This record gives sequence, C-alpha cells and structure tokens, in this order.
Amino acid sequence: MTRLALINPNWNFGGSIYFGCRAPHLPLELGISAHYLREAGHPTLLLDAHMFDLSHSDIAAELHTFKPDLVVVTTAPTYLFWRCAQPELRIPQELTWFLRELAPMLVAVGPHGSTTPRAALRKLGVDVIVMGECEHTLLRLANGQRNFGGLCFADAGGIRINGGPQAATFIDQPPLQWPEEMVRRHRHHHHRFEADPAGPGAEVEASRGCPYNCTFCAKENFRNAYRRRPAATVLEEIDRLRQQGVEYLYFVDEIFLPNAELLRGMDGRGIKFGIQTRIDLWKPDMLALLGRAGCVSVEAGVESLTPEGRDALAKNCRMTTDQLADRLIEARRHIPFVQANLIELPEDDDPVVQRWRRLMQDAGVWANDPVPIYPYPGSPDYRKLWGEPDDLAWERAHQHYLAVFDRFSDVQEDRPVPLAALERKVAQ
Repeated sequence: MTRLALINPNWNFGGSIYFGCRAPHLPLELGISAHYLREAGHPTLLLDAHMFDLSHSDIAAELHTFKPDLVVVTTAPTYLFWRCAQPELRIPQELTWFLRELAPMLVAVGPHGSTTPRAALRKLGVDVIVMGECEHTLLRLANGQRNFGGLCFADAGGIRINGGPQAATFIDQPPLQWPEEMVRRHRHHHHRFEADPAGPGAEVEASRGCPYNCTFCAKENFRNAYRRRPAATVLEEIDRLRQQGVEYLYFVDEIFLPNAELLRGMDGRGIKFGIQTRIDLWKPDMLALLGRAGCVSVEAGVESLTPEGRDALAKNCRMTTDQLADRLIEARRHIPFVQANLIELPEDDDPVVQRWRRLMQDAGVWANDPVPIYPYPGSPDYRKLWGEPDDLAWERAHQHYLAVFDRFSDVQEDRPVPLAALERKVAQ
C-alpha cells in the first residue's frame, strides 16, 4: 500500500504566452489517477490548490497530516490544456522545490516532461518524470514498479529515459465522481457566453486524441490516438455531476466528433455544454441534434481562409471557405455561441480576414482576430523549424515566438516575457 498526494498547483500566468483559460478547472488527469489508485487500495489525497486557492504552506500542512509516500505534481492546469500548455514551468517549479524535503518521492506529470523529459527533470528537481498519459503509469509506480516504459529519472549513469510516452486504454475509464466541495467551488463555465452561471460548471472527457495531424497541434507525445468512451459511461458521469448541481459542462476532447448516441442521450437531460470541433465534420441534421442536446457554445477550428493556408496547416479540409462559412451560420441557427478560430498565416491577407470576420459577426458568428502560432515542442511546426525537440526546445520556441511576432493574441493579458525570466534558475 502506497500513500499518494496528487497536487494541482495554484496557477498564475503573469508574463506568460499562455493561450488557455486562467480560471480553475477540474484537474482531470489527477481525478482519473485518483480513481484507479483508490480502487487498487492506495490511500490517495487529491489537492487542487488552484480551485481552493491554497498556498505552499497550506499544501505543506495537508501533507504533514496525510504523510504521503509519493507526491505527484502536474505541469499543466488540466488535460484540457495539455496541447497548449504554458511554456514555462515556473509555478510547478516553485512548488516542487518547496516540497522537496516533504516528499519521500516526488513525481511530475504533464506535457512538458512528455516532450522534453530531461529538461523537465532538471528544472523541477523531481525524482521521476512521467511521459505521456499518466493514470496507468502512476498506478504502476504506486504498486512498486520502477523499471518500465514511460519514465525518466536520474541514476548512477546520469538521466535515464525508459522508452517513450505511454497511452492509457481510456475507453474503459469508468464514470468519475468528484468531491462535493470541489464541484461547489467550480463557478467558472468554460467558454460560455450566452448566460451567466446559475450553478457549478464541470469538465468531462468523452473522447481522447484526434485522428487529424494539424501542424500547429502538439498532441503526439500525449493524448494522440483517437479513442471514444461508451456513451452510457459518459452519460452516467454527467448524471452524477447533475446530482451535484452542475448546470454546465465543457467537453475537453481534443476534437468533439459527431456522436449521435451521446447527443441523443443528452437531449432532455437539461444540462448545457460546450465543445471544440471542426465545423466541416458536421452535417446540418447533426448540428440540429447538437443544439437540441443542450450545446450552447462551439469553438470551431477554421484556422485559415485560403485553401493554401489550410493545406499548409495539414487541415485536410474538403470544404471551401464559403462552405465553411455557410456551415458556421447553420450551426448558429441551433447554438447560441459559435466561434471560428483563426490563426495568423502569411497566406491570409489581413484586409480579407477582417472583412470575413465582420461578415461572420453580422451573421452572429464570432471569428477571433488571428492568433500567432507558437511552435510547441512536439508539434509538426516545431519539427519543420528545428527537428526533434531537445533539452532547450521550449527556450528555442519561446525565443522564436517573441522575435517573430510584435503583436499577440487578444487572450494574452500582457506582453509575454522571455522564458528564463519566468523560470527559476537551476543547474544545467
């Protein structure tokens, strides 16, 4: 029996290029891991420092009481943001260095260690880095195994990497049950704009991975292959959340594909939800079902307004720009908020983009000001520039991003600063 503490840090993104939402979300990777660990008989403490606004001292007090044998820290806020994580490790780094003397064994999970394990191990000062999806790997560690694929750790010969990132089966993942107080505090409704929250929000994972390979997406070292949970399992998890008062949920799926069985099951359950998807994959009848099922928010990846731009991003899109616009407008007939995501590309002329944005907005569809691409380590875009990521991959990508772009996304609160200024100085 191993006693484990799973910690989601109290996130702060000042000075970061971070594109994700900065509000607290359910730490899905830790919640899933906690389920499997407890099921196997391992006492497990889940500490969400972000949701509960815990200081380092608060966390230390919990650990003194619980007395864990193994402490796990995640390096990204939730599975929702693993593929667009903040580049810097400042917040988990501060926490792991603070906890170093309190944890007999310190483990980090997340996208950073999955892509650049040696660099993450050094920066965080942990004993073990988990590469890839973490839920089954943490269970093996709790069961006393040490020499298996998906781990990076220091030994007498230096830093050792065992195999590569691992993937969970996922399709057999049971319905999750979250603590009442955690759900009660989850007041944020991710990407919801048609109404103010009247009850708690939540995040749910119906599928994992994506069958497409867009150049800008860093998913290959974690959450890559597409897998879908049975609709009945997802609906049972949603019913548990409804019983806890949740009125809105967001599907964290990399791509929410049309799923008639799940959507028919949600129709009549009285819960609102949001998704991220590709609009070219939805036919009008499925968009109507999506709206009836309770969808009130859609983020649709359009990315470029030219066939050349979409081809450069490997979108494999068979629709024309006019057809995409028509499908977005069709979606808006059924769903209160529809967003077309755009990326800043040389193939797209800015006056043309701005005219298209105004046309979409006149039709009730929000199209964002194109976002500069960040070449995330592990993405095809990164490999096109520099090859496979090495220990300085995040620094290289960050320096490139700051050098190339003089304006940034409208979701970034202030000008991003260099990575070295965000991270603690550690020995190389």
